[in-house]
Amino acid sequence: MQTFRWSVILLIALAVQGSVAQTVVEKIDTAAIARIKSEGLNRSQVMALISTMTDVHGPRLTGSPEYKRAADWAKKTMESWGLSNVHFEKSAPVARGWTLKRFAIHMTEPTTSPLIGFPKAWSPGTKGAVKSNVVYFDAKTESDLEKYKGKLKGAFVLLNEERELLAHFSPEGERLSDSELLRLANADLPTGQQRRGMFGDTAAIARFMQAARFTSKKMEFIINEGAAASLEIASKGDGGNIFVAGASVPQVGDTPFQQRINAYDANAPKIIPQVVMAPEHYNRLVRMVKQNVNVRLEMDLGVAFTKADSCYNVIAEIPGTDLKDEIVMVGAHFDSWHGGTGATDNATGSAVCMEAMRIIKALDLKPRRTIRIGLWTGEEQGLHGSRTHVAKHYAEREAAGMALFTGGGTVKTKPGHEKFSVYFNNDNGTGKVRGIYMQGNEAARPIFRAWLAPFAELGATTVTASNTSGTDHIAFDAVGLPGFQFIQDPIEYSPRTHHSIMDVYDRVQPDDVKQAATIMAAFAYNAAMRDGIFPRKPLASPRPAAPPAGR
Repeated sequence: MQTFRWSVILLIALAVQGSVAQTVVEKIDTAAIARIKSEGLNRSQVMALISTMTDVHGPRLTGSPEYKRAADWAKKTMESWGLSNVHFEKSAPVARGWTLKRFAIHMTEPTTSPLIGFPKAWSPGTKGAVKSNVVYFDAKTESDLEKYKGKLKGAFVLLNEERELLAHFSPEGERLSDSELLRLANADLPTGQQRRGMFGDTAAIARFMQAARFTSKKMEFIINEGAAASLEIASKGDGGNIFVAGASVPQVGDTPFQQRINAYDANAPKIIPQVVMAPEHYNRLVRMVKQNVNVRLEMDLGVAFTKADSCYNVIAEIPGTDLKDEIVMVGAHFDSWHGGTGATDNATGSAVCMEAMRIIKALDLKPRRTIRIGLWTGEEQGLHGSRTHVAKHYAEREAAGMALFTGGGTVKTKPGHEKFSVYFNNDNGTGKVRGIYMQGNEAARPIFRAWLAPFAELGATTVTASNTSGTDHIAFDAVGLPGFQFIQDPIEYSPRTHHSIMDVYDRVQPDDVKQAATIMAAFAYNAAMRDGIFPRKPLASPRPAAPPAGR
């Protein structure tokens, strides 16, 4: 049976410079898209990929032995599919790997009670089980610190105030409503630094830095006083779930972002064990100490610091044909935090991208441009893997550190910059794709509308001028390359899984990730087949660095 291939032509009149209208034509190979949909929705392997990535190889903390095993598996898997140029690409976000070996904490006085907590990544361990009293460190200003002088040695220190816990009257899982999607669709085009999707609110940065300085002083004080460990309340969540990230290191004054010392650095100073507690249990401890009850705990924390020999991205390609020197990319961060198994953050995104590549390869499609996948390391530590890749191949900002996020510094391009077409990212949990953020690139609107049209019945319809930040597409966007993140249903990402100890396979929505992988494959193929590279917005003009907070 002969297959007839035809194109859907989208005709949209755009006002150019306020007066001149032009017709934009976007061609789509609907026969190829139909094949992609059939393969992605009917013969999907995405959940099998997620299971291996989480159940077998999770969590995948940057620089850890677990990340290395996961990366080895991803590389071998893509090689088995017949992808080309599969390799590791070195990045250097951390100097020390870290693995949690064991952890237990319970109250021994005034009664025996198991407690729910979880250590921060790169926290040191204890020398066996440690038993000691509990001190509530109620310091709100620097002058308050002195009254705790000589009172913290060997103690478990409660570092924060209690947190009020409210009843759950609304469901945690939700999908974007029609009104929310309409609001996104009607959003104004971002202007100025917001057009690049960067964190340009200098006032907010100043407030954050002011709070961070005092928190740093508190941590420095309890370390110097010889505390046994710091206990912190989980910043959100309840019911036994805990949200946890990396250990804190005291900083000196207004240390510039790029010069801050992290717990994973080779020159990191000595710190104490740091544990995040379930809020119900933490609040109980605070209340008892406030009532002058003698509270004692026992904690056993075993960890292993290792050589960080797995700090690399995993790269693979489907070679192009007549435009093989031009690049279309899909990507997601492969690393995770250590609390759960890194399911919705970000095994889902990584598996979506791997599955997109599998779909295109399985169908033996012949893209004009080379389609490349990047599974990034070190996203959780500051987009390190994607930034390394962009700097190596395409461009880099001459100003370091926060310049990437605030738009400071200037961009120095490399030969690969002009050959790069577009990057698509997936890193917003398990929710299905509802559309895409244009990152202020108005020229993308008619293209994305045409590409989404075949997926309207699957709920993907919205194109918004708004930008979104906080993940790897920013590394591309920051140097003038088209980089995009999809709009996704939130499901229960923020209240339940994002950076939590319950970010596990069971929270993944199978039909949603199948849909997302299918759309990712279609977008990559469309971008690889279009007549020209993806349109770009102008590079942002250099901005002076923001003044130090509080001055």
